[in-house]
Amino acid sequence: MPKVLVTGFGPYADTPTNPAQLAAEAVDGRVIAGATVVARIVPGAYFESIAATVAAVEEIQPELLIMLGEFGGRAMITVERLAQNLNDCARYGVADTAGKVLSGEPTAVDGPVAYWATTPNRAMVTAMRRAGVPADLSDAAGTFVCNHLMYGMLHHIARHDLPIRAGWLHLPYLPEVAALDRNLGAPSMSVDTLAAGVSAGIEAAITNDADISEPFPSRLQI
Repeated sequence: MPKVLVTGFGPYADTPTNPAQLAAEAVDGRVIAGATVVARIVPGAYFESIAATVAAVEEIQPELLIMLGEFGGRAMITVERLAQNLNDCARYGVADTAGKVLSGEPTAVDGPVAYWATTPNRAMVTAMRRAGVPADLSDAAGTFVCNHLMYGMLHHIARHDLPIRAGWLHLPYLPEVAALDRNLGAPSMSVDTLAAGVSAGIEAAITNDADISEPFPSRLQI
């Protein structure tokens, strides 16, 4: 049976509960479109996150890799189209979970400026919307560990010519995190809704060999 590897992160910076962890754990073990989902929670640290995910890929041998992370302030699940070869968490005033602060360093010195996600992103957004889950495309994955891991895995897959499609989903705050005083007014999404969206996106990625070409309305605009 084919495998789908889903990765998430634990708590980091000012987020005590990460939706990426809870959503990954919620879909772990599900069979979606004939494929078994296997979840792994990886370190929220530069380079360590890539090493842990590479090890998980070697162990599980997935056909599809879906990586999850939090993007506080966004109201929808956002499917990232681009990962850039740039790390800069100093601009956010935070460190990774190992205490490391980067300010302009690349992920791969010999790598290209950016990689496209290899998942059918429009099809995934469409499937999530049809499942009743707000979703959109994004062309801005940030410069923290999320973008770092997305870039690192796309670079690893490209360098080793692996038969794996890979993409990234950014998730809104959980309600209990949006309820914190410092986040009041921020949008949020429940674990059940997140899991429904992630599952719909996985099904679309498995069942669409090529992306759909039909345009659709977009609110995020980045």
